[in-house]
Amino acid sequence: MTELEALQKRLEPLFPGLMGVKLVEVSPDRVVATMAVRPDLCTSGGILHGGACMAFADTLGAVGTVVNLPPGARTTTTDSSTKFIAGAPAGSTVTGESTAFHKGRSTMVWQTLVRNEAGKLCAVVTQTQLVMVDR
Repeated sequence: MTELEALQKRLEPLFPGLMGVKLVEVSPDRVVATMAVRPDLCTSGGILHGGACMAFADTLGAVGTVVNLPPGARTTTTDSSTKFIAGAPAGSTVTGESTAFHKGRSTMVWQTLVRNEAGKLCAVVTQTQLVMVDR
């Protein structure tokens, strides 16, 4: 099983799996994934809900951090900032690309660009992940 397949398998029973997050590419500096914009992830207007968009982006930054964690460490998001720019309609697919801004011993910062099927930027999400080492 590849690292990508193993990470996808870890997501399946969790919230990202319920949302339908599909990992496409994972490296220590970049994570790419897709998510189908289902009606149950949308507003009453049939557009991807902001919370679903943020959760999608948060997942990508967390996966990037997990790939970089030292043995025995875990992570959690401590801060997240989202700028919404455009919508993604139900029945389409969004793509997220998360890149590392900072990879330190105690925190990592990731920025995720979420784009709709037309390639238009829907959101920019910057998050800080805390690195927790069990002692």
